[in-house]
Amino acid sequence: MKLGARMIKTGLAISLSIYLAMLFQLEQPAFAAIAATFAIQPSIYRSYQTILEQVQGNVVGALFAIIFVILLGNNPFVIGFVVVLVIAANLKMKIEKTIPLSIVTVIVIMESHTENFIGFAIDRFLLIMLGVLSAFLVNLVFMPPKYETKLYYKISDHTDEIIKWIRMITRHATEHSALKEDLPRLKENRFKMDQYYLLYKEERTYFRSNKYTKTRKLVLYRQMIQTTNKALELLKSLHSHENELNNMPEPLQELIQLKLDGLTNFHEQMLLKYTDKIRAQHTLDMDEAINKKALMTCIMSYYKNPENEDWIELFPVFALIIDYADQLEHLNTLVESFKNYHQEDSEVQLDQRLED
Repeated sequence: MKLGARMIKTGLAISLSIYLAMLFQLEQPAFAAIAATFAIQPSIYRSYQTILEQVQGNVVGALFAIIFVILLGNNPFVIGFVVVLVIAANLKMKIEKTIPLSIVTVIVIMESHTENFIGFAIDRFLLIMLGVLSAFLVNLVFMPPKYETKLYYKISDHTDEIIKWIRMITRHATEHSALKEDLPRLKENRFKMDQYYLLYKEERTYFRSNKYTKTRKLVLYRQMIQTTNKALELLKSLHSHENELNNMPEPLQELIQLKLDGLTNFHEQMLLKYTDKIRAQHTLDMDEAINKKALMTCIMSYYKNPENEDWIELFPVFALIIDYADQLEHLNTLVESFKNYHQEDSEVQLDQRLED
C-alpha cells in the first residue's frame, strides 16, 4: 500500500495541532487533533473555504452550548437538544459541511462541570479552531496538490487502457468475460477524471496572464475528457456487438480495424503533442487518420447489400466511430490553436506524478 499525500498531510496536521496546543498550554490537546482530522481538505482553495465555514460553524456551536449550559445546565437531554438546534442552524446558514465539527464543539464545551465554565468554554473553542488552522497551514505549506499533473496523467492512463481494449477487440483477441469485468473499473476512472478536473478548476491563479492560460487549458482538458469518454462509449458498443462485428464481410472488418487504429494512434499523439513529447511534424495527418468519407462509403455499400441483415444492430457502432472522429477533430483544433497562437505561454510543465 502506498502512502498518499493526503494521508501524510493528515498525520502532519494532527501532530502540529497537538504541539501548538501544548505550546499554548491548552488542556486536552486531543480535541485539536480531532478538529484537524475533520478540516484536512484535498486542495488549498477548499482548505480556505473550510476554515471560513468552520469559524462560522464553531461560533454557532459554542454560542448555543454556552447559552444553554447557563440557562438549563448540561443534562444529557439538553446536550442532545442543543445538537439538534446546531444542526438546524448550520443547515439554515448553508454550511452543512461543518456539522460534524460543530457537534464536537457542542459536546466538548457542554461536558464541563467546572465553576469557571466560560473560561473552560473559550479554551475548548480555541482548541477546535487551533486544529482547523493547523490543517490549513499543513495543506498550504507541505506538498500543495498539483491537480493539473494528476488530471493529465489520469486522462492519459485511462485513454491508454481504453485504446488497448479497442485494438484487441478489432483483432478478435479479447476474452469477452475479461472485458466485461474490466468495464466497471473503466467507468470509475471516468468519475475520477471529472473529480480531478473540478479540483484543478478550483485552484486559484493570482496573475492575469496565468488566468488566461488556465482558462484555455480548462477548455482543452474538458475536451480531452470528452474525447476519452467517447472512446469508452465506443469500446462498450464494440463489446456489445462483438458477434455481429465478427460476422461482417472481411473487407469491412479490415477497414474498421484500419480506421480505429488510425483514430486511436491520432488520439495518443494528441496527448503527447500537448505536453511537447512529440514534434508537430510527426503527428498523423488528420484527414488520413479519420477520413470519414471513405468509411461511410464502405458502410453504405454494406447497407445496400440485401444479404446483410445486421445493419440496424451495427448502426450504433458506426455512429460512435464517426462521433469519436468528430471529438478527435475538435481536440486537434484546440491543441493546434494552443500551440500555434499562444507560443509565449503554451509550454506545459507537469510535475512528477504523486499518489493522492
